[in-house]
Amino acid sequence: MAHLTLDPNLPNPDDAYEALIAAHDGLTREESEALNARLILILMNHVGDLQVIREALEAAKR
Repeated sequence: MAHLTLDPNLPNPDDAYEALIAAHDGLTREESEALNARLILILMNHVGDLQVIREALEAAKR
């Protein structure tokens, strides 16, 4: 069974953060929230493991 990885796992986290912020550039709050929702669903599909997704949801709530 897979488990959620909370240790740093991106080779260039600043670049990833910059890409996320750039994706929101020029969007309204509503458009930005919709982008976030779509991104979450896309990444959940990529993870493909409900247990890992549940662990991530719990971690995000803490």
